[in-house]
Amino acid sequence: MSLLKDILYKVAIDTVVGTTNVQVNNIAFDSRKIELNDVFVAISGTVADGHGFIEVAVNNGALVVVCECIPEKRVNGVTYVQVADSKIALAIMASNFYGNPSGNLKLVGVTGTNGKTTIATLLYQLFKNAGYKVGLLSTVKILIDNHEYTATHTTPDSLTINSYLSMMNEEGVEFCFMEVSSHGIHQKRTEGLHFVGGVFTNLSHDHLDYHKTFAEYRDVKKIFFDQLPKTAFALVNVDDKNGEVMLQNTKAEKHTYALKNYADYRAQILENQFTGLLLKINDNEVWSRLIGRFNASNLLAIYGVAELLGLKKDETLRLISGLESVSGRFQYVISETKITAIVDYAHTPDALQNVLETINSIRTKNEDLITVVGCGGNRDKTKRPEMGDIASTLSTKVVFTSDNPRNEEPGVIIEEIEKGVEPIHFKKTMSIVDRRQAIKTACQLAKPNDIILIAGKGHETYQEIKGERFDFNDLEIVKDYLKQLEK
Repeated sequence: MSLLKDILYKVAIDTVVGTTNVQVNNIAFDSRKIELNDVFVAISGTVADGHGFIEVAVNNGALVVVCECIPEKRVNGVTYVQVADSKIALAIMASNFYGNPSGNLKLVGVTGTNGKTTIATLLYQLFKNAGYKVGLLSTVKILIDNHEYTATHTTPDSLTINSYLSMMNEEGVEFCFMEVSSHGIHQKRTEGLHFVGGVFTNLSHDHLDYHKTFAEYRDVKKIFFDQLPKTAFALVNVDDKNGEVMLQNTKAEKHTYALKNYADYRAQILENQFTGLLLKINDNEVWSRLIGRFNASNLLAIYGVAELLGLKKDETLRLISGLESVSGRFQYVISETKITAIVDYAHTPDALQNVLETINSIRTKNEDLITVVGCGGNRDKTKRPEMGDIASTLSTKVVFTSDNPRNEEPGVIIEEIEKGVEPIHFKKTMSIVDRRQAIKTACQLAKPNDIILIAGKGHETYQEIKGERFDFNDLEIVKDYLKQLEK
């Protein structure tokens, strides 16, 4: 049990009805999870307003209610705490409840449109290989040293974050690398956390269904850097014009990285092949098994973070050469007939363009590049024609298909993607709603030495249709079809 007034430490409180000198068992923002002597935090969510469930929470045993508006109907013996922003209050309370675990390790946040998962995961891998106990909070998985847990959101809710960080404290974890999404920042899930560093990768067209404008999306990302303490570092990609924006108001120590522009950490691509990259990072050559210009940028960020966290240059370069690709990020298989199939999470115009340009920079142009791509339902619709334009311009053949249609009709989504295709490219495109059939068709179209790119879902092992998730793994499916063709 914890004392309420201790949990409320540093929370900006407007009014208290009752006493804060009471012992409580737990904190929850879902009234269904409330048990006897718990704290219920009423959150105004995107779907429902928790203030409408205060009575339910009290009936379920809540001893304390934290809310933005104290209800007229109150129950004797229940403490009501009024705050200006319940989301911020929840985050600070969660941190206090779990003993401020982020302060007991070195927590680095990675934000941006593309590259978050790759950078956070490879930093985990690098520091693990350096002999440290390490934690990872990512889209793909949550890792506490050697223990793996399933991830449900890019940035989990603040209670979940602090719960995992507390477990990391118990395991003696020294470093933790965390993806920080724009949703997580906007919903105040990272408030109350102590970061020793932040990384900005890039900014491109994504999540405009949520943020409405690109400027709002950018400014939300910037909040993360604005809140970094002066003891932290801010490492940003200045090949992206928004990199300098992130540094404008930060109190953190400023550092930059770039492939094209002047920066503290610079890299030159000496070789770019399907077998890997040869890079010169700040005048030191290093070979990596990762592929493509975008991964050269990711590796540069990793090199910078490692140095800023105290690793020696020679050790960092050695460890970079041993890094392995992240699940669903430019994963590829080569069939016996020399057909290369690549699976990548590219689900934004910028990411798709990066992957296709990488493939085109490596291939000889004597082979076809066949792209299978769709767009998710109930998400930003404005990027759909852009995806169609990029796929049809940079591929020799394209199969438009379903991604995670969710509650939209996949055929309608595909029609919106097709609107971006220029007339000159019509003949190279086709549409097959069934994703499995689309992958099969791509395999049938492919000749020896051809390349198939299956974009959009990457590491995901499901397809979400009408509120249900069905087993679906792009990599396993393309492997099976390629094997069938070999028989």
